[in-house]
Amino acid sequence: MTSDTILIASDHAGFALKETLEKELEALGYDVEDLGPQSDASTDYADYAHPLAERVSSGNVKRGVLLCGTGLGMSYAANRHANVRAAVAWSPEIAALAREHNDANVLVLPARFVGEDEGRAILKAWLDTPFAGGRHARRVAKIEIGDEPTKENS
Repeated sequence: MTSDTILIASDHAGFALKETLEKELEALGYDVEDLGPQSDASTDYADYAHPLAERVSSGNVKRGVLLCGTGLGMSYAANRHANVRAAVAWSPEIAALAREHNDANVLVLPARFVGEDEGRAILKAWLDTPFAGGRHARRVAKIEIGDEPTKENS
């Protein structure tokens, strides 16, 4: 596994788009680790979100992609992990802003509302947009619970 490894996982609703985006990531030169599922049989999103988020949280990998019907369930589960900033993106613009302003390290796609072409465009915007840092870094630092803002950095 290299630093360019991206994890990907879905539930049954996101399975078809996951397969498409996995191929897109590989075509773009990324090492991809598919955490499942391996079919569109009914499954629970948390069973896939937690393992992916844990590996991002631990620093084992830098980024991951999750897919479910609305994107909401996956984002709720993933964002329970420290240092994970899972952003639901339904357009390339939202994906780019999630990276630029929030340093989103997990992209979550609402597979029932995003087609293949749009999914590819969203993924590419997220991959290609760097974190802006600066005032955004200060704000991102305040996300973690227990990081009390002070008057100087509010």
